[in-house]
Amino acid sequence: MTYRKSTLSVFRLSSIFAMFVLLVTGCSGKKAVTENNPNAYKVGLVFDVGGRGDKSFNDSAYNGLEQAKQKLGIQFDYIEPSGEGADREAALRQMAADPDVKLIIGVGLLFTDDITAIAREFPDKKFACIDYNPQPGAEIPSNLSGITFEEKKGSFLVGALAALESKTGTIGFIGGMDSNIIRKFESGYIEGARYVKPEIEVITNFIGMTGSAFNDPAKGKELALGQYSRGADIIYQAAGASGMGVIEAARESNKLVICTDMDQSSLAPGRVLTSMTKAVDKAVFTTVGDAMNGKLQGGKQRVFGLDGRYTDYVWNSGNDKLIGQSVRERIESIRGDILGGKIKIQE
Repeated sequence: MTYRKSTLSVFRLSSIFAMFVLLVTGCSGKKAVTENNPNAYKVGLVFDVGGRGDKSFNDSAYNGLEQAKQKLGIQFDYIEPSGEGADREAALRQMAADPDVKLIIGVGLLFTDDITAIAREFPDKKFACIDYNPQPGAEIPSNLSGITFEEKKGSFLVGALAALESKTGTIGFIGGMDSNIIRKFESGYIEGARYVKPEIEVITNFIGMTGSAFNDPAKGKELALGQYSRGADIIYQAAGASGMGVIEAARESNKLVICTDMDQSSLAPGRVLTSMTKAVDKAVFTTVGDAMNGKLQGGKQRVFGLDGRYTDYVWNSGNDKLIGQSVRERIESIRGDILGGKIKIQE
């Protein structure tokens, strides 16, 4: 795995020693010190499969750390698990073992079991997990905050949008790892589409059953091209880095794609109808601030939802020409009905 720093450290290690550390621990690492502030609050973050550069989930988490560095004066380290992320437990443990790290964040539902166990092992540390997904009724350690979003509600909105904008009457969904959280994206999307157009046809596919499904753009592109050839003119992808393949298929097919987590319209101008955003950056920033001030909401799951637009859809200068004004007004009305309880969506 690769281990990087947000701040510059000056250490000279021999290549032999560095190789030894890699063999023993599975990841390399050095301490980092924030410039001119050695007592700065230190955060350790472990990325999900795909790591930085996915233009989606992981990059949003990293942006939250950068905001916390600039506005709150923290320092941070991060680790990118290798392959399918089987070494995430070792990465979390390495962060927790660092006496300077006060808060450890795991990015992604696949961290749930490991971060729960390590939080119990290190009761003096604070932990947070993005998309925390415990078994129903499971006890959450008091030093662990489970961060969740209203994916199903956000997906309901973009499903309605896709159905209203579809010219063929067929739309698609491509998920990454077949899991209960990604199933929320799928079910919300279908429910929203059928709320406005009961007769709409929805084609669905999942890339795989393991974490590697979030890092397979080639498979994402293959599935998307198949859906477009079957008549879908809009595909909603919730697939992490694999979604890059879906975006590429939209460009090649001259069709539309709905993206996830971050506004990805810049990746395919004119082809991204909207993005269902999860403000992972804002959630990370808020969590870091709470931890610094002794206000971390541990022992439970914290929901960042439509209220406050932590979960939302994108409408801006990047896609306003793709969405008709009447459609925009309809989606805003639906959003208001969800918040007001008129439309009930079970997450």
